[in-house]
Amino acid sequence: MALPHAQSGQIVSVRPLGERLPDTPTAAILKAGQLEVMRVVLPVGKSMKEHQAPGEATVLCIEGVVEFASEDGTQRLHAGDFVHLAPRALHSLKAIEPASLLVTMCLKAAVG
Repeated sequence: MALPHAQSGQIVSVRPLGERLPDTPTAAILKAGQLEVMRVVLPVGKSMKEHQAPGEATVLCIEGVVEFASEDGTQRLHAGDFVHLAPRALHSLKAIEPASLLVTMCLKAAVG
């Protein structure tokens, strides 16, 4: 059963999961006309193969350590680290430690 998405004005916690991380699935928090926000949960060794978003995207590491690969090379994201991606920027993720991430995606590329 899918979890309901957040409604306008609703407060949603994205605090670290701590001990609950291994039992928490990745979940969409919000999906609106042009915006999608997800909490991505990655156990150690789990990865997201190379992919892209149609519009701009951001990744905020809430907890853990993730290897973030893009055309600029491979970097490690630690708790509190944030990265912005241009539209259609190829990237991949791999958990070095159990991790949760707040991912924000623009579902449409900017016109103009």
